Amino acid sequence: MAASTQMSLGHEHRLESPVHKSIISSNPRIELFAGASGSTNLQIWRSNGQVVAKNSQRGNVATVDAISWRPDGLFLAVGWSDGIVRLMGLEASKAIHQIAVCEPGKANISCIGWTCNRGRKSAVLTERDGTTSWQQLEGLELDAVNAKSGLDLPRELTFLEIETSLPKLSPLPASGGSGDDMFVFTTRASLEFLFRPFRPEDSDNIDIMVVGTTDGRIHLSIYDSFVIGTFKYLLPQTQGLLNALQLCRHAAHPSLSTHMLVFQPSGEASKTQRFIVPMDLTFISSSPEDLSLLASKTTTLQKLLRYTRQVQMHMMHEWRSTRDLQSRFLNSINQTLDETGKYGKMNIGQALYHTVVTGHTFPEVKEWLVDQLQEQGHKRWDKAVVPGLKALRSLVHENLIPALERVGITLSRLLGISRFHESKDEIGFTTAQVTQVMDIVSALMQVAHKILLLTMDELELFQVFSSWLRHEIDRLASSSMSEELTEKEATMEHGKILAYIEQYLSASPLRHYLASVPADDSTAAREQLERGSAISDLLGKDLQRQESGLEPLTVATKLEFLCSYLDEKAKVVFEGLAEAKKRGVRFGQPTKIDLGSKISLCEISVTAAAPASSGTAQGTAQGTAQGITYTAVTTELERNTVFILRTATTIINGISSAVAAEAAAIGLGDGVIIDLKFLDENNLLLLWSAQKNGQGSIRLIRLPYRTEDLGYVQYSEGADVPPRSLSNEQIETVFSSLLLPQPEQQQHTGGSGRGFVPAKMEVRPACSGRSQIPLRVCLLGNDGETYREYTIPDGWLGA
Repeated sequence: MAASTQMSLGHEHRLESPVHKSIISSNPRIELFAGASGSTNLQIWRSNGQVVAKNSQRGNVATVDAISWRPDGLFLAVGWSDGIVRLMGLEASKAIHQIAVCEPGKANISCIGWTCNRGRKSAVLTERDGTTSWQQLEGLELDAVNAKSGLDLPRELTFLEIETSLPKLSPLPASGGSGDDMFVFTTRASLEFLFRPFRPEDSDNIDIMVVGTTDGRIHLSIYDSFVIGTFKYLLPQTQGLLNALQLCRHAAHPSLSTHMLVFQPSGEASKTQRFIVPMDLTFISSSPEDLSLLASKTTTLQKLLRYTRQVQMHMMHEWRSTRDLQSRFLNSINQTLDETGKYGKMNIGQALYHTVVTGHTFPEVKEWLVDQLQEQGHKRWDKAVVPGLKALRSLVHENLIPALERVGITLSRLLGISRFHESKDEIGFTTAQVTQVMDIVSALMQVAHKILLLTMDELELFQVFSSWLRHEIDRLASSSMSEELTEKEATMEHGKILAYIEQYLSASPLRHYLASVPADDSTAAREQLERGSAISDLLGKDLQRQESGLEPLTVATKLEFLCSYLDEKAKVVFEGLAEAKKRGVRFGQPTKIDLGSKISLCEISVTAAAPASSGTAQGTAQGTAQGITYTAVTTELERNTVFILRTATTIINGISSAVAAEAAAIGLGDGVIIDLKFLDENNLLLLWSAQKNGQGSIRLIRLPYRTEDLGYVQYSEGADVPPRSLSNEQIETVFSSLLLPQPEQQQHTGGSGRGFVPAKMEVRPACSGRSQIPLRVCLLGNDGETYREYTIPDGWLGA
């Protein structure tokens, strides 16, 4: 029965600049929208039109190629023309993850798909009253004891989070870092968003991101940003197509490990052909139950290592800042003393030591203190050293050591997982590899505490030395010794003054830890470690030499080397895990769509059903399910007709079988389909105009695409599917539809009568995230600037 009601207009606003109709997306959970403005800028706005963030790359040179929200709405993936997918969080306007996908200039990002899969033990198919549905199972509900108590002790221990009991990581200063992460860790909100604790209720969820490129490659990553690898899909020879394929659509069902990809060939064939290819992610169905925990911990470890690297850069920056001005002052007087030649090889350290002990000041030193350094120079010196050492102390105490503690805890979890799966190769890394990384962390922790002690000693001694230096400047500048200066001199701690001059003035011991590492020395140390030397042995020997006043033999004490070596060995663990998961990716039988004319719209949806052979929950529990894919297509030649291809494949233990295809076609009157989107597993929404020029009335038509009333027939490649044609009047009686209201029809058209003409549609189901959001349709006008959000009446889907 036809629905005569209208959609209600929720919000309307005009964007600051036009957005590209194919690069726009609305958040599935909250009222946020994102679009590419002028292709070089990304803008995110709320439903009331308020701009939340703007982003561009490389001085507005890189353009936006694709965008996609994660299913939970927490992240926005933005693919740029420089070949990098940048993930933006809700709490940060800057990218918090950067994933290199392709080489700029050689390929571009064509599609980003993001879905959330459930683990193999998290859901089963149940059948009740003839209706098949997915039912969530929490943990090992089949265990009798756990079923009675309501708790699963092994599961609770597995997903126990002890990181929540640790103090929160502190933000880093806004200046002093470098690289892509220099601003990522500078705010409390960004840190809390990045290091969200793992929730046990998410233990069965595995986020999958699929990125396609124009050179036919597919980039796969899980969780936030853990990269699995890149794949190149080639059609079987029977398809007779040699040109490269590029991904243009992606769809998946949460309970199926098989994803469906839509490829578009290059060249002339790209206009009329599409290929639907199953991608089996067998690591989801065959991997251990704690795959989500494993992905979470490895991603957390990656973020902690990035944070640690930034802390190291800040520490080296602060240390250099404390030494630069001091070195310039000391070099100036050392050059003067050397030029005089009266005192042999004496430097300023020896001259000041002489002054402290004897009270006598050499004329050149007096001139330097009174005429060159003066009160102003001393203040600059003091201001450069004291705040720098305090900042260095804070970085070690508040940033580096807490980060290393968290790294150690995360590694201990990975060590436990590796020991549990030691006899299997599915985990991808070994206990020995994790232990080696933990040894480096232990060395870093030892160095961090050493730096902290030396920094506090140097700060205390410098403050005493600085007070004495100021006293000497005032004493030497005055003609007579005042009573105040005499009292000051009596309170001086000469032992600490001499200790600073002897140990820290010319060369601080911190140089053994915070100085830059020459490439040759770094290579030599790595070779020595690879030959079997333990990092703890090298570090222990070098620390003993340093405490004895000797130069270390290696760079094992250098913070820069240890952080770099930690990244290198952790990368071995990450690559092993990625390679193990990469082996669990395969591609199934392709299905070709060729309607003989240029394809204008193409959308895809995946549903799950009990396998036809068993029809019971028992068959599914043994690893068998059926994935049914619906692909809706329109062509430029027949813009009023929607072609729906239904393909079914049986999935056994994560591997898809042969594909059976059926098709149906519906002709909708004399109008034109402006856009189409799958709403859920039952409804396809069509945005339809009653006239081909788009100036007629516009309706939102609900098409129940799973019903057999559409007239599905067996389909083979190239087969002609005659459409079921409906007149404009019949459409309103056969399908439920809503009329698009046209308020202020003449306002923006100068009396042409066209009013608002949509060019792009997005549909968002109702959700209850931060607030109750009803079922809504978002429309972008053909001007690229007008954006409207319409609310669907309650009960319309059941009409």
